[in-house]
Amino acid sequence: MRVNIFVEDFRFLKYIGCATAARTLYSHLSRLPDLEVARNSYKDRFDLTHYHTFGPWAMYHLKFTDGVKVLTAHSTPRLNDGNVAFSARINRVYPKIYRKFDHIITISEPCHRETDQMVPEVAKTLIPNGIDREYFTPDAKKRRVFREQYGIDPDRKVVLSVGQQTPRKGIYDFLKLAETHPEITWVWVGGFPYGTLSKDYTRIQVAKSRCHENVIFTGVVDDISAPYCGADVFFMPSHAETFGLVIVEALATGLPVIARDIYEFREIFGDSVLFFHETEDVHTMLGDDSLLKACRRQARASTEKYDINLIAGLHQQLYKDLVEP
Repeated sequence: MRVNIFVEDFRFLKYIGCATAARTLYSHLSRLPDLEVARNSYKDRFDLTHYHTFGPWAMYHLKFTDGVKVLTAHSTPRLNDGNVAFSARINRVYPKIYRKFDHIITISEPCHRETDQMVPEVAKTLIPNGIDREYFTPDAKKRRVFREQYGIDPDRKVVLSVGQQTPRKGIYDFLKLAETHPEITWVWVGGFPYGTLSKDYTRIQVAKSRCHENVIFTGVVDDISAPYCGADVFFMPSHAETFGLVIVEALATGLPVIARDIYEFREIFGDSVLFFHETEDVHTMLGDDSLLKACRRQARASTEKYDINLIAGLHQQLYKDLVEP
């Protein structure tokens, strides 16, 4: 069986979550028997093409693709609010685009429900995103090197967030907490993949320029596992997600996770993370070392079901079912 993994991951787009998930999946599918896998191929014939984005290049590619066409719903209309400008206009095209595919892979129960309400006539299968748990694992050397690189004292508490710098990702709460807790170093990894089209782009840039020395914006980094190793707590203030891949990465690295109490995270992660309603809740959690230690003890084990080897196998079986019904 010949499969083409297609994702628009060039330039700044290679740092968004769906591109990361697609590359990880491609890498591990390539190791499986009875499967010939290509990535972003514009030539040759394939039994199935698995799309992870649906931008202009993907839509162009779709017109000339033979075989079964599958889309993973990394993005849904709900996520665009507070993330990109002109979200209402963008959201209107989702149903039309989704109907162009033979099958949709959803990545969580909330994602599955939203997608099913939008295009009930398109067949769907729920397969969560996976991570390489050998890559995302505690590493004392990476911890030391990361802290040395950014001038962070070895004994200082570090709170990490990873994501786009947008209101939907909760950056305003991050900035508020950083100002309230000068004794903690706050690190945000990620940038503006959509540039000036990102929601509140100018406002956020101004707010960042007023931060104190305890706040570090690294932009994108070559080794994304290093910030996780260098941190003590992972903070996920996002207001909406289809999955929350960075939470899995943080848990696999052994970090206690404090996440906003939204139904997506409740359904997906349950007791594996600590939930906050208001920023005042975060103050209490950060000062409760016994609570953080208890969360840390169960963190890595909670990610076993997201191991990419398992997830790649589920994809291979779905491909087989679709190509050889």
